[in-house]
Amino acid sequence: MTTWAIGDIQGCARSFDALLEAIAFDPSVDQLWLAGDLVNRGPDSLGVLRRVMALGDRATVVLGNHDLHLLAIVAGVRPPWEGDTFEEILAAPDLDRLVDWLRRQSLLHYDAAIGTVMVHAGLPPGWSLAECVERAGEVTETLAGAGWRDALQALYGNEPSVWSSGLKPADRRRYTINALTRMRYLDAAGRLDFQHNGPPGTQPRELRPWYEMCDVGNAHVVFGHWASLGLVRMPRFTCIDTGCVWGRSLTALPVDPLGEPVAVGHVEKRLP
Repeated sequence: MTTWAIGDIQGCARSFDALLEAIAFDPSVDQLWLAGDLVNRGPDSLGVLRRVMALGDRATVVLGNHDLHLLAIVAGVRPPWEGDTFEEILAAPDLDRLVDWLRRQSLLHYDAAIGTVMVHAGLPPGWSLAECVERAGEVTETLAGAGWRDALQALYGNEPSVWSSGLKPADRRRYTINALTRMRYLDAAGRLDFQHNGPPGTQPRELRPWYEMCDVGNAHVVFGHWASLGLVRMPRFTCIDTGCVWGRSLTALPVDPLGEPVAVGHVEKRLP
């Protein structure tokens, strides 16, 4: 059995299929970890959701910022943006089933047996691994509840940009979402920056990549979200977003047993 972690698919269903073929994925024995942003900008977000749902417990998913954006649109919290490709999902006869499944996915997955964490964007400085798991769980519980549509009204916004133990519950959850699904750079005070998304070296001098300020002990953190960073393997951190939706590649990393990544080039048809 192999557990494969796959980076941001973003509606690139044909590339996803090609990657599963390249790694000879066998759902009877293998496991997939998907690092969020299943949907948006690519041509077949509906196909991706249906494929992943069909895998049942063979697929473990964490939510990314584009997945949450879809939930917010369905909830009436946000309008679609220019460049969104949600039309087929929003018109699908199984929309309710898709949304109910998506909103029950976590923001973080931790496998203690192999000492590996998967998150979409990153983990905040100053949080222990136990705190990361607990605070991600608070958001998961909120989104899985009957009042998820109303709850999403309070979960969007750039503030607070820095963690404090005295935050109100809605502010705690908003910060957690922003850190785990949107974070790339932080300033010296641990304040989230949402303006800069280029690779390290392109940001202002006062900003640092989040992983340079993160300490979760001996755990290894696998993350996506940062297409301009691409595939980067560090002693405690691995980025697996290789920019498939931007015409580059989709990557799978064997995390158990640990091995070498496999990538396929972008094979989607262009959107009309």
